[in-house]
Amino acid sequence: MASHTYISISELHPNFSHPKVAGIIIGKCDVKSFPDRKNIGVDRFTFGFTIKDSPDFFINVTAWGNDEYINGLSNSFSIGDCVTIENPLVSSKDPEKGDRFCPATPSLYRLLVTEAHSQVCLCADMDTIDRLLPLIYLPVKDSRDFYSLGDIVANGQRLNGTVINILAAVKSIGELKQFTTSDGRKGQRMELKLFDDSVSSFPLVCWDREAIQLVQTLIPKETVLFIADAKISFDSFRNGMTATVNSKTVITVNPDTREASLLFSYAKEMSESGALDEDEKDEDMSVDSITDVYTVSQLKQKAQENPEVFFGITYSFISKLDLDSSVAKVIRIRCSRCKFQVTEDTLSCTNQLCPGRDQTFSATTGFDLLVDLTDHTGTLHACPLRSPVAEKTLGCNTEEFASLTDDERTAMKWKFLLERCKIYVKILPSTKMKTGIRGVVLACSLADPGEVKQHMSTLLQRL
Repeated sequence: MASHTYISISELHPNFSHPKVAGIIIGKCDVKSFPDRKNIGVDRFTFGFTIKDSPDFFINVTAWGNDEYINGLSNSFSIGDCVTIENPLVSSKDPEKGDRFCPATPSLYRLLVTEAHSQVCLCADMDTIDRLLPLIYLPVKDSRDFYSLGDIVANGQRLNGTVINILAAVKSIGELKQFTTSDGRKGQRMELKLFDDSVSSFPLVCWDREAIQLVQTLIPKETVLFIADAKISFDSFRNGMTATVNSKTVITVNPDTREASLLFSYAKEMSESGALDEDEKDEDMSVDSITDVYTVSQLKQKAQENPEVFFGITYSFISKLDLDSSVAKVIRIRCSRCKFQVTEDTLSCTNQLCPGRDQTFSATTGFDLLVDLTDHTGTLHACPLRSPVAEKTLGCNTEEFASLTDDERTAMKWKFLLERCKIYVKILPSTKMKTGIRGVVLACSLADPGEVKQHMSTLLQRL
């Protein structure tokens, strides 16, 4: 089917007879049911979605029908698919009724789809698909019209109840939590942590199955989102602000904009440099409250069974500790404002998003090591050991370490290498590691032999 046979969204009008439209799905809501007022005891089913056929035009579509038709139609396509819609009813928007719960669109109209009169199917014309696919990367609002996470935090409760646009990167994706309400309805909830150059962690909550299916596919620390019309609320439990995806929200994944490209580069650098792990320290448990003891294989097994972050103690050997590498590989210098890594001879931060670019440059220096932890059950590779934990572990600061001779650094290395240590770790999912998990060292010291014997005996009894 040639693309010229489709009517463009910008030209749609109620007077058209048997219109045919093609578009890419940029938003979709869950199926809902309502009692049919004409047929007592019978439910009517509905769901909505939004299609786009050009950079500037998109329109909301509502489908109505019985259970089988609506659930079958909803399951036949997802956000990012290209569809054709034959013979929808073109009607004027009603901002006082259903349209106030749909994404805001530039069109004066909305489309209504029913089983008896309309047909919706996946687009099969490759020329049309190739034309539509790039549109999924264009935000539905002005790409410069957004709040940074720092703006939201700074405004605080003044934004409570407002609907705003957000540009942020995905830091982590939480566990899907399912529940049943008091009246027997099943629900679900998923929380993401967002970050940008101004805030290291900010919650985004999804309640809608369609939104959850979209965010579950995202890769943390490698994905930027433009979130159009997110609801901002004050969470008294957290004593802070939170964002929520609702039926008006449209999420654009890795948008094709200059602002998103800059943030993507920043997120990639932060991820590769490990600076995000440093930011997570505020969220870490107190070492004193960590009591569960694991072997390395038990840490891996628990992480695979449950992708949530957890904490534990392992009595392991440090099997890799490159203290005798060049000092530049052991000690890293970062911008004190945005944590971007800089070189020793740099007098400014090269991060274009740094909030302190116009201010006097200041840097922090710290240890940045990757260690391997090994016991009789396996090895946990490339675990970050960074300041200030590294200072406490090694017993010296970066200045003192830099002044050591090569022989002194080697001697320090062998004080720990192949020695049994008591290591407090944080285990978290990681797409960059072959095992899918990563351990971050929260505390490390040479282990007491009596303590090791006691705990290893307990672990062996569990097997």
